[in-house]
Amino acid sequence: MAHILVVDDDADLRQLLLTALERDGHQVTALDRGSAVTEAHCRWAHCILLDVMMPGEDGFATCQRVRALADCPILFLTAKTEEADVIQGLGLGGDDYLTKPFRLGELRARVAAHLRRQHRTPQHRFRRGGLDFDLGEKAVYWGEQPVKLTRGEYAICEYLALHSGQTFSKEQIYEAVFGFDAPGDQAAVTEHIKNIRAKLRALDCHPIDTVWGVGYRWKRDLP
Repeated sequence: MAHILVVDDDADLRQLLLTALERDGHQVTALDRGSAVTEAHCRWAHCILLDVMMPGEDGFATCQRVRALADCPILFLTAKTEEADVIQGLGLGGDDYLTKPFRLGELRARVAAHLRRQHRTPQHRFRRGGLDFDLGEKAVYWGEQPVKLTRGEYAICEYLALHSGQTFSKEQIYEAVFGFDAPGDQAAVTEHIKNIRAKLRALDCHPIDTVWGVGYRWKRDLP
């Protein structure tokens, strides 16, 4: 699974791509205009499918703007087939060019090939409960805003979010995050959870449930 951003003003095509790519196991975000692509989208996207001819900011302008923010593959989807257009798109930082109408199987194959080539995995960047996790940076973002967590708080969030829907005892969380022989005790988990909740509550974000008598759980399938 990878996180794929689809940007196209054709609602029917957006829905077709969303359905097909989700069937392949990917997480898909679909936008109807290039100007809607934000820095946060660029941060967690593993691949961007970008229409060229859109009202307002066209795909070429969007590519030029976001390329400085995202190093993921960008595939243009367009009815413009002139060689000059292809050269322009690739020159602005695009990685591939697929002309409309295209075969859905070919698009899926190209997406898979680019993800393999870039050695990208869904666990490098992922989203849970409205929060964006970057495992390389060891950082969490709420939209474009970084969430200021201590190292221990981040580690607990990452562990629970990667296993969303599963309930873990304080003992299990402590051993998974700090190690079996780490100094301290399980009371540290309770304190960390308390601090995490306070920080996320300020963002109106409430992803962690208490399962009474058992432990804690990151809510599954939050928007």
